[in-house]
Amino acid sequence: MGSSANKPELIVNGKRLDGRAFGELRPLKIVAGGLKNAAGSAYLEWGNNKVIAGVYGPKEALPKHTQDPEKAVVKCKYSMAPFSSLEEHNRSGPNRRAIEISKVTREVFEKVILLEDFPGSEIDIYIEVLQSDGGTRAAGITCAAVALAMSGIPMTDLPYATSVGKVGDHMILDLNKIEDNYSDADMPVAIGPRNGEILLLQMDGTLTKQDIKEGMDLIRKAGETISRLQREALRAPYERISNKYKN
Repeated sequence: MGSSANKPELIVNGKRLDGRAFGELRPLKIVAGGLKNAAGSAYLEWGNNKVIAGVYGPKEALPKHTQDPEKAVVKCKYSMAPFSSLEEHNRSGPNRRAIEISKVTREVFEKVILLEDFPGSEIDIYIEVLQSDGGTRAAGITCAAVALAMSGIPMTDLPYATSVGKVGDHMILDLNKIEDNYSDADMPVAIGPRNGEILLLQMDGTLTKQDIKEGMDLIRKAGETISRLQREALRAPYERISNKYKN
């Protein structure tokens, strides 16, 4: 969140600066596949965000001292391309934010992957942000979930993620960059839709109990759309093959 000095007005005439209603998602497009050498991959466009995810493994965990004889080890690397935003321009290598997002993303998928099926192995998840406009951790989780499903690695659920924030008296869904920088609070959340389990919840700023309830309602409603688009992306390659043979 940015300082109050020179803070822009984020809601004008009952609308957000990009014209969306308070509970409206940015346009979302998900494509399964795309990386030839990955076990599973996906590409996502969410508003002005562009994200690609690749999954590799299960394979022998190396170095050997990282192996767990009872389950697979998940390794996750989230990174932003140096050209992805003005803030990241000319930066290379991981920073504190990328390390933190890598950690919480790994923890999301550790909760849903059937790790015990692959003892002694590792599963690598790579998330690369090609273009950034706020909400990239949620976009990365949503994209990586599709890549994992494409890989055939068994999971108990197909997670999705998005965020809510507060501007004045209003709770808003799916914050873009300027809203993320200048909102009074923001809360990214990842959910397993099958049973509604909260897999990630982080918060910057202060929200009341009622704010959190209203925000979670917005997230769960939006999750119906996000989950549907994830499933459609996963079906699309098989439908193309089916249609090819029909013709």
